[in-house]
Amino acid sequence: MAARWGHTIKAVLFQVHSIAGLVLALLVSLIALSGAIMSFEDEIVDHLNAGIMQVAPRQAPVLMPDALVARLKAAQDLGNVSAVTLSSDPSSAAHVRFGRDEQGGRPASLYVDPYDAHVLGSPRGEAFFATVRKLHRWLLIPSDGKGWGRPITGTIALGLIVMLISGLVLRWPRRAGSVKMWLKPNLGLSGRGLHRTLHTVIGTWVLPIYLTMTLTGLYFSFEWYKDGVTWLLARPHLTAAKMPAKSPRAAGRAEPASPIGFDQAWTTFQREEGDRFSRALLTLPAGPGTAIRIRSWGKASLLETTRDEFRIDAVTGQLVSAERYADKTFGETIIAAIYDTHRGAILGWPGKLAFMMAAMLMPLFAVTGILLYLSRRKLRRPAQPPLGRLVPGE
Repeated sequence: MAARWGHTIKAVLFQVHSIAGLVLALLVSLIALSGAIMSFEDEIVDHLNAGIMQVAPRQAPVLMPDALVARLKAAQDLGNVSAVTLSSDPSSAAHVRFGRDEQGGRPASLYVDPYDAHVLGSPRGEAFFATVRKLHRWLLIPSDGKGWGRPITGTIALGLIVMLISGLVLRWPRRAGSVKMWLKPNLGLSGRGLHRTLHTVIGTWVLPIYLTMTLTGLYFSFEWYKDGVTWLLARPHLTAAKMPAKSPRAAGRAEPASPIGFDQAWTTFQREEGDRFSRALLTLPAGPGTAIRIRSWGKASLLETTRDEFRIDAVTGQLVSAERYADKTFGETIIAAIYDTHRGAILGWPGKLAFMMAAMLMPLFAVTGILLYLSRRKLRRPAQPPLGRLVPGE
């Protein structure tokens, strides 16, 4: 009885695995390949733009951010500045980003000399990687993260988890303790046998990476999943860090008539951090309010997520909140590292390389899975009787 139940369960899982694979093969491959392209985005962009990211250090002080923006706008007609990245290194250029225009487009960012606001150039590769990122996260569906793209990619990730778990159960060998049975492909086979060994054995190699990718990717797709992870690892005292619509001073009063600037917040940040930071990203509020968000990375920071985050009132310079990475609990550091875990950066460049290679292998499983499905249909097709054996009149 137990054997028959086991056979029935495997038969159901086999159908689920096959149907999910056929439906999601192309989309999963697109998401995986776009993720592989972005694996070394930072290194590629830095290499392409090495000539415009550095300046000759001088004895003169660098410009304050508002003066930098004012000189930049006076020199040429540009859109509204939304963010500025500044560095403590006197030889590093400032990086200026712009908000969306009325048509929804975003002008290319600029690297600028921090001493005189001279434009050094727009970073090469920025538009390409922005498009790849939209494909990876939202399948190029309009409205970006606010449209249907986010839940669709999240649903695809859930489907991939179903395929991974069902595939593991289906290929569970009789000798489960044999490393050879699990991990050694038989490359001497051909046809259906070769397709099967590539699909199952190599799939076993990359299964832990795929599970890591999907479980962390869901954090960026569904609020219910994000809230659940936050509750599980940090308990209710930590909520998802979102920029407040208004700072305490801004609440209950009219918004300032003139646009807010960076200088007050930058002065407060420098007073708080001193020379402990290597670079800082200052972002103006997207909506109403006067709280500027400043993300800063220490001089020894190697990961995107090992950063401090401040919110400072742009009008008064009052420190609204300070979230330092060093003060996070163990669970909070895990949450902070989800993005770097998703792309393998948590393990350094070897981890990023391993995740990139695993992502590049995704089309292999799509192709071999489809070939196995077609070969099964061919085997199930009833054989036609030879013409010589047909009885007249039949």
